[in-house]
Amino acid sequence: MARKKRVEEHVNHERWLVSYADFITLLFAFFVVMYSISSVNEGKYRVLSDTLEAVFADPAKSKDPIQVGNLLRGDGQQTLEPKAKENPINVLELPAIEILKPPRPDILQPEIIDSHTPPPVDDDIIRTIKDISKQLNKALADLIANDDVIIKQGEDWLELEMKSNVLFYSGEAHLETTAVSIIGKVAAILSTSANPIQVEGFTDNNPINTPTFPSNWELSAARAASVVHLLDRYGLDPSRMSAIGYGEFQPIADNTTEEGRQKNRRVVLVILGKKDSRRDINIFTPNTVKEPAAPTLPAQIPPTSTNTP
Repeated sequence: MARKKRVEEHVNHERWLVSYADFITLLFAFFVVMYSISSVNEGKYRVLSDTLEAVFADPAKSKDPIQVGNLLRGDGQQTLEPKAKENPINVLELPAIEILKPPRPDILQPEIIDSHTPPPVDDDIIRTIKDISKQLNKALADLIANDDVIIKQGEDWLELEMKSNVLFYSGEAHLETTAVSIIGKVAAILSTSANPIQVEGFTDNNPINTPTFPSNWELSAARAASVVHLLDRYGLDPSRMSAIGYGEFQPIADNTTEEGRQKNRRVVLVILGKKDSRRDINIFTPNTVKEPAAPTLPAQIPPTSTNTP
């Protein structure tokens, strides 16, 4: 009987992988234990974190100058607003004007005078006010002819009154597109002097109550501030300007008529001869109708007694 042929067993040459896997597992467990019992230096970690953040998170820098403000378009009108951090809007270019340095800054130097006597008006101040008045009358001749602009002149002050309908829409403080060029002409003339400028806003007595303007105080002040911001963008020194809102409480006409309310809605630029110059506001006072006096009754003659003593 023949013997069965013995089958030779296959020799496994990959047994070392078992030992290697056990070694790697033990080594991994060793590092896990070492990491769990180790302590992290928070100071060095924070320094490293801040350094990496400063290197990789530094904002990109541009050589182009940053615009101070934007002319925003809202409901068909333009206004001067600070540049928003989000949703940037392209800045509209203002009409180019030539900005000149003040020829005589010494006009604004304070003088020591007696407080009980009115200060004398310097001839240079009068001459400067007259020069500015002539230039404004020439540059704004069309608006003056239409009664949209009124210029009043005193000894040491000049008043440029502009109707709100040529600057703003009703109930808004955003400057219209046409108002930008008007203010640009005024800025070109005012840049030739160093006189203080007060921008005053006025409204009629129609009440307003919106989230932006709770009353006419806010509306008049916002309109004056819009003009000041635009003058600032045209290059006028902000230290010589101020914005004032009078609301409805300084009328120059009767608010009971539409014509009177239109006159009361205005923005006034007051150019002063020097910082302590003052000018009075002409307030409209409605004529009071006197009630007719009560008729005077004739004195009654006391009855004569007929009883004889």
